[in-house]
Amino acid sequence: MPVIENTMPSPAQLTKLQAPSGPQAEQTRTEALRKTAREFEAAFIGEMLAYAGFEKALSGDSGFGGETFSRMLVDSYAQSIADAGGFGLADKIYNQLKDNVE
Repeated sequence: MPVIENTMPSPAQLTKLQAPSGPQAEQTRTEALRKTAREFEAAFIGEMLAYAGFEKALSGDSGFGGETFSRMLVDSYAQSIADAGGFGLADKIYNQLKDNVE
C-alpha cells in the first residue's frame, strides 16, 4: 500500500505565500484594519441605539416597512457617528489588531 504524504502547506506557509510584502502592502493592511475597526464600531453603536429603543421610537406604529426603514436609519446614524470619531472604540480595536496580526 503506497504512503500518501501530506502536501498541504501549513498556515504559516500560506501566510508567507499569500501576504505581499513591502510598504504598499503595509499601507493596504493598515487601511483594511482601520476600515474593519470602524465598521465594527458602527455595528456596535447601531446595536446600542437599537437596544436603547431608538429604532422603535423612529418606527412607531408604522408596520413592517417602517420597522425596516427605521433599522436602516439607525444603521446610517451609527455609521455617521463612527465616521465622525465615535466613542474611540475603533482606535482601540485597530491598536489591538495591529499588535496581534503579524
